[in-house]
Amino acid sequence: MAALLSLENIRRCYPSGDGEVEVLKGVSLTIEAGEMVAIIGASGSGKSTLMNILGCLDKPTSGVYRVAGQDVSLLDGDALAQLRREHFGFIFQRYHLLPHMSAAHNVEVPAVYAGTGNAARRERARELLTRLGLADRADYQPGQLSGGQQQRVSIARALMNGGQVILADEPTGALDSHSGEEVMGILKQLRERGHTVIIVTHDPTVAAQAERIVEIRDGEIISDSVSRREERTSPPLHFDDRAPGWQQIVGRFREALTMASRAMLANKMRTLLTMLGIIIGIASVVSILIIGDAAQQLVLSDIRSIGTNTINVYPGTDFGDDNPANRQTLSYDDMEALSQQSYVDGATPSLSSSPRLRYGNIDVPVSLEGVSPQYFQVYGMGFSQGATFSSLQMDTLAQVVVLDKNARDRLFPHKKTVIGEVVLLGNMPATVIGVAEEKSSMFGSSKNLRAWVPYTTMSSRMMGQRWLNGITVKLRDGYQSAEAEQQINRLLTLRHGKKDFFTYNMDSLLKTMERTTRTMQLFLTLVAVISLVVGGIGVMNIMLVSVTERTREIGIRMAVGARTSDVMQQFLIEAVLVCLVGGLLGIMFSLLVGLLVQLFLPGWSIRFPPGALISAFVCSTAIGIIFGWLPARSAARLDPVEALARE
Repeated sequence: MAALLSLENIRRCYPSGDGEVEVLKGVSLTIEAGEMVAIIGASGSGKSTLMNILGCLDKPTSGVYRVAGQDVSLLDGDALAQLRREHFGFIFQRYHLLPHMSAAHNVEVPAVYAGTGNAARRERARELLTRLGLADRADYQPGQLSGGQQQRVSIARALMNGGQVILADEPTGALDSHSGEEVMGILKQLRERGHTVIIVTHDPTVAAQAERIVEIRDGEIISDSVSRREERTSPPLHFDDRAPGWQQIVGRFREALTMASRAMLANKMRTLLTMLGIIIGIASVVSILIIGDAAQQLVLSDIRSIGTNTINVYPGTDFGDDNPANRQTLSYDDMEALSQQSYVDGATPSLSSSPRLRYGNIDVPVSLEGVSPQYFQVYGMGFSQGATFSSLQMDTLAQVVVLDKNARDRLFPHKKTVIGEVVLLGNMPATVIGVAEEKSSMFGSSKNLRAWVPYTTMSSRMMGQRWLNGITVKLRDGYQSAEAEQQINRLLTLRHGKKDFFTYNMDSLLKTMERTTRTMQLFLTLVAVISLVVGGIGVMNIMLVSVTERTREIGIRMAVGARTSDVMQQFLIEAVLVCLVGGLLGIMFSLLVGLLVQLFLPGWSIRFPPGALISAFVCSTAIGIIFGWLPARSAARLDPVEALARE
């Protein structure tokens, strides 16, 4: 039957400058199951390196190391981690407990990586601590325990998954004599229960308590004495290459999430500072989306209030055309012809002038327009007092006027009702029949004074003009404005014999403004995304610092059986958790900003679209994965021996 542990001509060299240093020089050693072996030697003799190779933490430069007949050099990283996890238990001089976890949780760590269920793991940890006299200290943190108690926790951890081979590196080196005797007593009990115990020490007193002493000097074994040996049986080591089931995978993920949460809570300030960039980035993105959407809706609402689904027809070739002949091309007959088209819901002419508006001793300029009764319907305007013109007033060239709110306030500052009052428009008296409502706008209210009279009255009584300054056509529902615009151009071109007019489609303006506001919102979002990326880089930098600070913790996890994927998963989960919590806080902050905007700008319609919130969570997760991958890979690629040696 093959020996439990067998080393044949093991050499271990480390690079040093341009050359290398040989620490182990052809070591050959055989250890049977159930032995208690002490490896003794002075500092620098190579005994710790030998222990690291025995525990599969390190690999020899040359030579063959077999565990239960299995050549270790043929095993990959995960297989070595499984070997350490299921068959080896480590007891370190400095205990190597995780400071942010309780004694019971420290003991549970190897079983976490073995995929043991939560309840079974907790029961086993409590049982081991009770056996070692720490039942009342199970929930204490390492900092609350004495050195001897911490070492007993370390022993319990080594036994968590069975610990058929116990590797103790200077187990009494940091303890007082009483605690040291207690630890040695526990190791002897483990030997009696069938465990193979290997003690690395420089203390002859400790070594004398073993049944076999192997002395090493300058990387070579100089003596191997057996003081007493009892025949014992130890369960054989099995190598299980089966892939873990989905329950184990889910369980490992859940435990990695728990451990990541504990690590974050143990370093609250660092975690908060890490989150800060993500909070600012997510808050910026979501706030811009929410407020940008409200601003866009307000802008488009103002444009729609001008008159949607309308087409304006103007004389000339463009707004800058000042040719007098081209300014007289639109007639009342054109308006009537347009009104009779199937796609036209209504048409209103426009005559404009700027006379003086007078009432009593008040004399102010006014922007006056001659329009049809449909004008106010076309432009979606209501009335705070009175109503629009009637057909009778249009036909009889009635001297009536509709004022806007500014004109009413200027002429009648102390009157509530102004219907029936007579004002002078130029030299024409006119009776006020209505006050048009002022429409709210994000651009503010115009301070200009406006008034409207029937276009028949303005044409005949005030201007003597037979042409129109413009025609506004309102389309019926269901008609496409682009197609209707083509029909209008075709009709008027046939009537005039040439194209001496131009059209302006309000829907085109609306679409242009939609594109413009969308572009501006996209630009601002991209600026905010840059801040989010900067926050992600901050997460990466701090996580890299965290890896450096927690190097020894990573070494401990690897020593008790963590796979490379386990270490990488934990740090990735920490990065994602930081970003998700930061994202959640950023979303809450952006919601607060939205509510404040709604409070101080009641005209703004603030909405919180679920898509934006979901996108923020997706962004947080992506940032955590993308920027957490490099630190996680850096942690997973650490050498366990170097990691354990880091202070």
